[in-house]
Amino acid sequence: MTGLIGKKIGMTRLFSHDGESQAVTVLQAGPCVVTQIKTEEKDGYAAIQIGFGEKSEKQTNRPAEGHFKKSDVSAKKHLIEFPMGHGKMPELGDEVTVSIFGEGDLVTVKGVSKGKGFTGVVKRHGFAGGVKTHGQSDRLRAPGSIGQASDPSRVWPGTKMAGQHGNRTAVMKNLEVMKVDSENHHLFLKGAVPGAKNGIVVVTK
Repeated sequence: MTGLIGKKIGMTRLFSHDGESQAVTVLQAGPCVVTQIKTEEKDGYAAIQIGFGEKSEKQTNRPAEGHFKKSDVSAKKHLIEFPMGHGKMPELGDEVTVSIFGEGDLVTVKGVSKGKGFTGVVKRHGFAGGVKTHGQSDRLRAPGSIGQASDPSRVWPGTKMAGQHGNRTAVMKNLEVMKVDSENHHLFLKGAVPGAKNGIVVVTK
């Protein structure tokens, strides 16, 4: 397996052997269950689908119920596919744990960034704001001019303006695994990870 679905618990710090403090993010990575194995012959590509988080029967529709029944596992809240690796082939219902990672591994984490709602250009894009002199009092956080007059007489697509901030898929690459706690299914990653506490993340080797 090349990855896991997990949940962001929060941030803390770990100390290295020489006493240096390192900021780390704690994830509950798994345990996940193999819910489907896709093959070239049947599906046109090779992949492994895993599930994470329990889901009540009341919230599970009939097609999903049949899907989970095939692999003989309980209904899962979150499903994701990973390309099939070259190692040992898992079977339906197999459990995938945080032990697939080791200290020192570099991983990629994908999550959804915190939603900030509608924000202005200073917060959204880091604009400096207008000058505070020459009688200007009401344009301190305004974006200023967004285009030209006679040529090209329009606003270019992609111009940085106020708008929805956050609540988008964000990816962090090359985060170092500082510690693996297999007993509690915890993964300690150096630095920050996208999203709020209890947000769902995907960790890939």
